[in-house]
Amino acid sequence: MPLLTRIRGPRDLDRLTPGQLAALAEEIRGFLIEEVAKTGGHLGPNLGVVELTIALHRVFDSPRERILFDTGHQSYVHKLLTGRQDFSRLKMKGGLSGYPSRVESEHDVIENSHASTVLGYADGIAKANQLRGLTDCPVVAVTGDGALTGGMAWEALNNIADGRDRPVVIVVNDNERSYSPTIGGLANHLTTLRTTQGYERFLTWGRETLQRTPVVGQPLAGALHGAKKGLKDFIAPQGMFEDLGLKYLGPIDGHDIGALESALRKARGFGGPVIVHCITEKGRGYHAALQNDEDRFHAVGVIHPDTGLPVKSSGKDWTSVFGEEMVELGREREDIVAITAAMLHPVGLADFAKAFPARTFDVGIAEQHAAVSAAGLATAGLHPVVAVYATFLNRAFDQVLMDVALHKLGVTFVLDRAGVTGTDGASHNGMWDMSILQVVPGLRLAAPRDADQLRAQLREAVQVTDAPTVVRYSKGTVGPAVAALGRIGGMDVLHGSPDAVAPGERRADVLIVSVGALAPLCLEAAALLDAQGISATVVDPRWVKPVDPALPGLAAEHRVVVTVEDNGRVGGVGAAVAQALRDAEVDLPVRDFGIPQEFLDHAKREEILAEIGLTGPDIARQVTALVSRLDAAVVDARA
Repeated sequence: MPLLTRIRGPRDLDRLTPGQLAALAEEIRGFLIEEVAKTGGHLGPNLGVVELTIALHRVFDSPRERILFDTGHQSYVHKLLTGRQDFSRLKMKGGLSGYPSRVESEHDVIENSHASTVLGYADGIAKANQLRGLTDCPVVAVTGDGALTGGMAWEALNNIADGRDRPVVIVVNDNERSYSPTIGGLANHLTTLRTTQGYERFLTWGRETLQRTPVVGQPLAGALHGAKKGLKDFIAPQGMFEDLGLKYLGPIDGHDIGALESALRKARGFGGPVIVHCITEKGRGYHAALQNDEDRFHAVGVIHPDTGLPVKSSGKDWTSVFGEEMVELGREREDIVAITAAMLHPVGLADFAKAFPARTFDVGIAEQHAAVSAAGLATAGLHPVVAVYATFLNRAFDQVLMDVALHKLGVTFVLDRAGVTGTDGASHNGMWDMSILQVVPGLRLAAPRDADQLRAQLREAVQVTDAPTVVRYSKGTVGPAVAALGRIGGMDVLHGSPDAVAPGERRADVLIVSVGALAPLCLEAAALLDAQGISATVVDPRWVKPVDPALPGLAAEHRVVVTVEDNGRVGGVGAAVAQALRDAEVDLPVRDFGIPQEFLDHAKREEILAEIGLTGPDIARQVTALVSRLDAAVVDARA
């Protein structure tokens, strides 16, 4: 009988022998490779933490003793050991989340899948435990060397160190990578620690030898103990942590369960803040992952488990279109520089970095710093392009507002995976950017509808030198080009006539303002309306902030205005259009379609769009009902 099927909770691990634990670790790796290959998911990170997660659950009593994961993409093993072994619908509707999920298990404490936050949680929980008198209840925070590049992690460390009697065990899962290889001064420091593991063995040998030496042995052993700090700084300079007041244990082989348990038990009994530095191998046990130097299969789609190759190839995606255009811009303009926050490959900047390594800056998981550093680059005469996932721009809002926009600096922010992203769940939907950025004075925001427009609008964005610009686009495959029939003001007409109409005449019944990649959906809605005798004009404003000055006049030639956006409805493009119409005294019904202001469960993008009513038929049905009510009101008024 397989060992894994006998594990229904962490305490089932207690009765296993060392040999059985090693066998269980191999079973788990085989399970992960087989199951994640069918669904896609975060494979490499989980293969690297198998032994570490087993040791954590053997030493600590979850859920009474809280085990927190940052960022949570390495929690699959934790799920298996806490009774969740049905991975058949991982990241799909109705299946397991790809991150810790409080609705799934009492063992999941936080659902954070934005990095560098777990130490702040740990600090708060430890303070609460102390106030409640739970002095024997350590808090365990599992973080990565990548997450430690984020400033929030160091703010938390500073506070954790202040609580000398608050038991917090910080487990640093050091695999030299976040998505890609970890960069920066901290990464170099941890590399030094990794490569000098001999000092502990040296100290142990010296202490044992001196203890056996008559007369002078004991005094010399004491002197050696007193000199340990200085010797450590000479051989392995982890003094940075100890100078903060944090006890340091390690480096520990993160694949040796016995060594891990020993270190974790020492940390557990210390009674204060402790760092346990574990060296792990991302993608361990899977040759295909280890051969993938880009990210060690950090996240994969559906793959062949034997080869690691995709089961099916998809068309060109938005990210690669951006990446190609950036290389072209780099060749044309020496002032173009690129910034990424630990996601060089995921945001499409790898080719730019290869072509222009001196003009590419990976700042680590530090979006705030990315924005301020970009402001500095712009101040000095360059044009920075900061590429991040849309959901991560939330973290840098203050810097966009007060450091870039206030100083009227030409910085371009490129937001990948904007709108509904689907399977990664609530934290990764890029549904906030067009709302929070509406309040930034002077900022211009583009939402390209296809690959051609992405290339064109990126070029338009980097021409702006006196204000921040934003270009946002969806996740996944970019669809076919959507041709424009003409242009009104700066807006492309996608359906209906672009020609001027006589004063007082109506162009069509409904004006549909289509935002970004939702253009095909809007064209479908327009066709359905036309079939019911309701005429429609569809325009793509291209730049959705500021509202095109020609839009109010165009709206006045219709009976109803409809906005359709892949963004939260509160404060988004629909709200801005409605405000512009009010300001222009164009009194028309405005119906805004977008994402409801709620945290969406994980599911495929198409499933989520259908659930929230962002489909062509849904929009056509509601607009038809609205026009029917307007017609009825006219009849009643005449009667």
